[in-house]
Amino acid sequence: MKTGTLTQDKIFLSQHIDVQGEKSDFVLMQAFLNSYYQTGLKNLLDVAVLEAVDEQIKIQKLRYKKLDEVPFDFDRRRMSVVVKTLQQKARMITKGAVEEMLKVCRYIEVNGKVEPLTKQREVAIEALTQRYNRDGLRVVAVAYREFKNHQENYSVVDENDLILIGYITFLDPPKESAKEAVQSLQAHGVTVKVLTGDNEFVTQKVCREIGLNYDQVLLGGVIETLTDQQLKRAVEQYHIFAKLSPVHKERIVEQLKANGHVVGFLGDGINDAAAIRAADIGISVDTAVDIAKESADLILLEKSLMVLEKGVIEGRRTFANMLKYIKMTASSNFGNVFSVLIASAFIPFLPMLPIHLLIQNLLYDVSQIVIPFDNVDEELIAKPQRWQPEEVGRFMLVFGPISSIFDMITFGLMWFVFSANTPEHQTLFQSGWFVVGLLTQTLIVHMIRTAQIPFIQSRAATPLLIMTAVIMCIGIFLPMGPLASYLKLQALPLSYFLYLPVILGAYMCVTQWVKKIYIRRYGWQ
Repeated sequence: MKTGTLTQDKIFLSQHIDVQGEKSDFVLMQAFLNSYYQTGLKNLLDVAVLEAVDEQIKIQKLRYKKLDEVPFDFDRRRMSVVVKTLQQKARMITKGAVEEMLKVCRYIEVNGKVEPLTKQREVAIEALTQRYNRDGLRVVAVAYREFKNHQENYSVVDENDLILIGYITFLDPPKESAKEAVQSLQAHGVTVKVLTGDNEFVTQKVCREIGLNYDQVLLGGVIETLTDQQLKRAVEQYHIFAKLSPVHKERIVEQLKANGHVVGFLGDGINDAAAIRAADIGISVDTAVDIAKESADLILLEKSLMVLEKGVIEGRRTFANMLKYIKMTASSNFGNVFSVLIASAFIPFLPMLPIHLLIQNLLYDVSQIVIPFDNVDEELIAKPQRWQPEEVGRFMLVFGPISSIFDMITFGLMWFVFSANTPEHQTLFQSGWFVVGLLTQTLIVHMIRTAQIPFIQSRAATPLLIMTAVIMCIGIFLPMGPLASYLKLQALPLSYFLYLPVILGAYMCVTQWVKKIYIRRYGWQ
C-alpha cells in the first residue's frame, strides 16, 4: 500500500516559508498561482493550497494572466505554470519535490535579494527540509524564473536557472484505524509493505506512528540499478520503498508475485494504477482517481482500514468453506463409484438403481447449501491458505475408500443378516444401502470440516446442523413412508435400525482416526 492510504487523505497546508524558514506570503501567492492555473488533475496538495488562501490572495490572481504550463510527470516530480506579471514579463512558477527542484535551481531569494545557490546553501536547505520531513510534514519547494522575451511555448527545457524562494509544508496525519489495521493484518499472517512516492523521511515518520518497522528503506533510485534477480531478493528484505515512480511500484509487485506471494495493492492515485493492475488483488477507494478505480478489482466504500482485515477474514472463511465442499464431494463420489464397482462384480443384481443415485445426490446437494454459512476454526483463519489441487487428489484417495469399507459392511449385513441376496430381494438390499450411503455422505462434511473432533471440539453452524438432521430424517423416511413404492424402495425391518447407529458410529470413529494420521503427515487445510 502507499502512505496516502495510511493517512487521513485530508491534507492541510501547515506553513508557507522562505528559504530561511520564515513565514512568507510571497511564497504562498506563487504556490497558489501554480495550483490555480494548472489544468491537470489537481492532487490533494493543490487542493490544500487552494483552500488555505484568503480572499485577498484570490483577488490578486486577477492581476496575472496564464500563458502556458508544463504538466507534472513522475520523473521530474515537479510542474510549472507560466503567467504574465504586471510588469508584462513572463514568469515561470515551479513547485515540486525538494531534491528535484534543487537540480534546476541556480539561485535563491534571501530577504528580497537574489543570490547564487551554493553547495553550502544546498546542504543547509536539505537539513531544514529534512527536519520538517522527520516531523511528518511533506515539503514542496517553490521557485520561479522570469523571461524578458515572451515565447509562444514553454517546455521542460525552460525549467532551469530557477530562483528558489521557499517551501510550502503539508500535514497529513495517519488514519485513526491505520495502526490497528496494520497490527491486525500482521497478526493474520499478512505482510504489510509500503510503496510510496514520498521521500524516506516522511514515510518513516508515518510508519513509525502506525507501528511498522521503519529502519530500512529502499529508494527508487537504487531500484533502478537493480536487476530483476537482485530486486527479487530485495523485496523480501525491505518493507518500506520510498521515492518510487509508477514503474518502480509495478516492478516491486511483479517481483513479489514471482517469489510466490499473493499480492494485494491498495492505492488511489494515478501513479498507483500500474501497480494496482499488476497485483493479484488491486484495491482502491471510492474517492480515488478514475484510472485507479478502473484498474482495481475491489473498491472500498468505508474510510476505515479495518475493512481490509474483515475482507481477509471473510475471504479465508469463504475459501475454507469452499474447500470443505470440494473435498467432501470428491471423496464421497470416489467412494460411491468404488463401492458400485465392487458390488457389481459380486452381486447378481444392481446394488442401487439410477433413480436412487439421483435422489441421493439431490438430497446430499441440498444438505450442503448452507456450507457457505458454516463456522470456520480460528486456526484456519489465522494464516493464509492456498489452492493446492494435489491436496484435493490426495484427500480423495485417502478418505474416499473409508466410506467404501462401510458400504461393504452394509452389503454383508443386507446379504447375510437380512437375506437380501437374490434378485427377488434386491429392493430390500438397495433400500438398506440407500440409507447408509445417504447418511454417511451427509455426515462426512462434519468429519472433514475441521481438524478437531466434530460436535465436541468444533461444532458446525446451526443451519448446517439443522439441514443435516433434516436430510437424514428424509433419507430414513423415504423407504419407510408412502413414497417408497414410487421410488422402488421398501420398508426396512426394525432390526436394521439397531445396526445402523453402530455402522455410522464406527464410520465416524475410523474417519477421525485416519484424519489424525493424515494431519500428522500432511497437515490440514
